[in-house]
Amino acid sequence: MVKIKKEPQRQCIACRLLKDKRGMLRIVRSPDGNFSVDKTGKASGRGAYICPSAECACKLKKQRLLNKIFSCEVPKEIYDRVEEQLLAEQQ
Repeated sequence: MVKIKKEPQRQCIACRLLKDKRGMLRIVRSPDGNFSVDKTGKASGRGAYICPSAECACKLKKQRLLNKIFSCEVPKEIYDRVEEQLLAEQQ
């Protein structure tokens, strides 16, 4: 009997929809407080996921959702880097 492996689901912080983990972008706050975009999905630290859509990128930046998720001030450069990464994945 072949066992079918389920794809892990994660919730987008902008649109709040559950989607496959592999199709989303992960933003990580490492234990030392640095923020980065995690392409592997395995970096250590607190992670937040976002859909690769222009609407979610716009909402993330406009409402400064990372500040709310991580309960701290996230630098503007991180929002710019996430937006740039999301728009690059769409093409």
